Formats: sequence, C-alpha cells, structure tokens
Amino acid sequence: MNVPDESVENNEISVGKCLLDNWVEERATALLDNSMPRTRIPKNGHRGILALDMTAKVQGISTIQSSYTPPKGPGVRQKGLRGELLEKHLYKKISEEVQTELNPGPLATEFCSTTQADFSVEGFRCVTPTPSQEYDYRTDQAITFWSENCHRAPGVTAVRNKDTPFRKNASFSTPISEQLDSPML
Repeated sequence: MNVPDESVENNEISVGKCLLDNWVEERATALLDNSMPRTRIPKNGHRGILALDMTAKVQGISTIQSSYTPPKGPGVRQKGLRGELLEKHLYKKISEEVQTELNPGPLATEFCSTTQADFSVEGFRCVTPTPSQEYDYRTDQAITFWSENCHRAPGVTAVRNKDTPFRKNASFSTPISEQLDSPML
C-alpha cells in the first residue's frame, strides 16, 4: 500500500510517530498536523484517532496479553511429603545462615558511666584514713570530712576545741577591691 499523493504534499515530513504506509492514520492526522504548531504535536502520535473510547480496558492490552493463559499445575503431587518437608527445612536453614552472614547482630554495647570512668582508675586503692583522735560516738559530735579538714579551708575561723564560739570573719565584710589587694592567708 502506498500513501496517497494528497497526504504527501500536505505533510512532507511526518511529525507524529505512525506506522509506515499506514494511510488510514496519516489521513486522519493530516488535518491535526497542519492546524497545530509543530511543537504542540504529541511525540507519540495523536491519541484517540483509531479508538474513540479512551476509558476502554482494551487500550492497554495487546493480543498476546489477551490470549495468554497462565500454566496450571498437573493437580498431582510431584514430590513426596517427606521430600517437600525436607526441601522446606533446607530452604529455611540456608536462608537463616545467609541472613546471619549478611546481617550480623548488633555488637555488644559497652556501658561506661562517669563514676566508672573517673573513679575506677587502675592502681587506685581506697583506704579509710586512721582517726586523728579518740572518738566516742555516743557523746561526741559527729565527725565529717569538713570537721576533720576545717583548718585547711581558707577564710574560716580556726576551731581550737568544740566549745569555741563562732567568731567574725573579716573576709565577709571586706570590700572586694581591698580583698583583692591583700594576700590570702
């Protein structure tokens, strides 16, 4: 079949894709190709020229797809029950092995607190200090870290015995400018 002379003269170069020597489609698109600008012509040809119902399900089905029937099983067991169970077991076992190789479990998390990091130093021995004086817990005042080391704290009134009253400390009332000039005792 040859294309009629009229369509060749009107449309020298076919713009939209169509089958070669498909004069039915070319004749139907000749008017559309000439009336629209060249940039507006669809790349894959004009829709709805050969089929008018665009919602029909037949549009997206080829003859091979419509005539295809999926294969059916024979309806009879091809393997014995024991063989099928063995095959399923092997598939499961091998897939678990592959999963463990490809996705190993999470690494063991090492928890370390500040106390462990700062106070568990190698070589450190915790030794309780020996008491500096005899102590009767029933009658005497409780001994704490600060009662033992109060004489080392700067700016604190020295306590000579437990009956010594609290005395004034000049560092609380001295202006900061004067206090910075004087050396710390």
